[in-house]
Amino acid sequence: MSEGEFKYIVRIADRDLPGAKNVVYALALIKGIGVNTAYALCRKLGIDTRRKLGSLTEEEIKQIDSAVRELHKLGLPAWIYNRRKDVYYGADRHLVGADLVLAVKGDIELLKEIKCWRGIRHMLGLKVRGQRTRTTGRTGLTVGVKRSKT
Repeated sequence: MSEGEFKYIVRIADRDLPGAKNVVYALALIKGIGVNTAYALCRKLGIDTRRKLGSLTEEEIKQIDSAVRELHKLGLPAWIYNRRKDVYYGADRHLVGADLVLAVKGDIELLKEIKCWRGIRHMLGLKVRGQRTRTTGRTGLTVGVKRSKT
């Protein structure tokens, strides 16, 4: 490909991203990367946040791809990571894509295994974070009130 050619689909972190979007908003489509994280990433790498993703060079795309996969090695502040003080590794980490999905599933399975309150709520399929359940969150068949014959 020549340098001036526009790419309509760009593959970063095992995800096809639209080249017509700004770099920040295209990166925010990756699971585990939000808009604020994408802004911090672009500023750290020195990439203009207003450019379209399809107009980046191959070197810039490879640089972004490696940075997204190993975000915890860029020296960003710890509050931007999504796995701070990870239980298994004991360090600050940032996961994206399928790794993040598997880690969250593992966390829920751990909660179920130790049978804490949140784990029991997950097992029963109920609300976990203290929401009201009397009138909302109903699933299954609709059951109405039966009237008696008078």
